[in-house]
Amino acid sequence: MTSERVRAYGFVLATLRDIGPAKLTASEQQRIRDAADALVFCESLAADEAAQAAVRDVGALGRRLVESDRWSARRTERLLDAVHACGPADSFSLPAAA
Repeated sequence: MTSERVRAYGFVLATLRDIGPAKLTASEQQRIRDAADALVFCESLAADEAAQAAVRDVGALGRRLVESDRWSARRTERLLDAVHACGPADSFSLPAAA
């Protein structure tokens, strides 16, 4: 695990703490937290099906947040980028919504 991954994880948790309760349901917050957890402990996304599923799920959640006008595209992109940055370098090779 790298310091960059730890910082990204901290950003995700801070976002959930600071604005999550006002802008996300408890279930949505948990899905984001689950994805960050899966990625931060993942050694290789290519070999971790649970982490792959978490990336796809959080990507789908992000699209729904933007499409419903609950979150801006920019805020959603920042959060999803941070979630992806929790993982190993190959986490960016899997589309967020496959």
